[in-house]
Amino acid sequence: MANTTARIKRNGKEFEIIADLDKALQLKEGRNVSIHEILGIDAVFFDSKKGLKAGENDLQKAFNTCDIYAVAAAIIKEGEVMLPLDYKRKEREDKIKQIVDFLSKNATDPRTNKPHTPERIARAIEQAGVSIENRPVEEQISRIIEKIKSIIPIKIETKKIALTIPAVHTGKAYGALHSYKESEEWLADGSLKCIVNIPAGLQMEFYDKINAITHGAVLSEEIKEKEK
Repeated sequence: MANTTARIKRNGKEFEIIADLDKALQLKEGRNVSIHEILGIDAVFFDSKKGLKAGENDLQKAFNTCDIYAVAAAIIKEGEVMLPLDYKRKEREDKIKQIVDFLSKNATDPRTNKPHTPERIARAIEQAGVSIENRPVEEQISRIIEKIKSIIPIKIETKKIALTIPAVHTGKAYGALHSYKESEEWLADGSLKCIVNIPAGLQMEFYDKINAITHGAVLSEEIKEKEK
């Protein structure tokens, strides 16, 4: 993969490195990648395009070390890895495909109860000017559906579930619940009781995630809608 620039600002100065794009992104995501495989040039720069290298004194003051590899790892993990335009474009296209695939399998036209074609969904996303973010589909699907409702009639089957999260796990679990949470109640023992509304197609994935976070300690019960 092509090299890119990673940079960070410390003590009022910009520090840059030249890094392998794919491996730098893997390291930033927390994967086990050797920094020795990432650096394109074994140096830290103030301006890599001009070849202006940072001196050991500047590195020591800004990073408390003058070890190039330790500094490079800090720049990647804590700073910004620059993404080429073609990479951003492909990233967005891939995310749109994921969203279209999910909606074509899980959403229907409420007038006919039949699914929309992928092509129609893709056109609706484009016409509605939906902002597609580089984060998991489940975290943005509700917002996307609300946007494209103005273009095509669409609904998605959801499951309403009551959850009780033990106090020891609420910190990590709260973020995972945010996109689906309808209501919440903090109990006297510090545990969290809430009701979530999950797209049916994401139910198993959601259970896997919340069980992993709570080590299986979450209590859950599906809330059945009353028949009219």
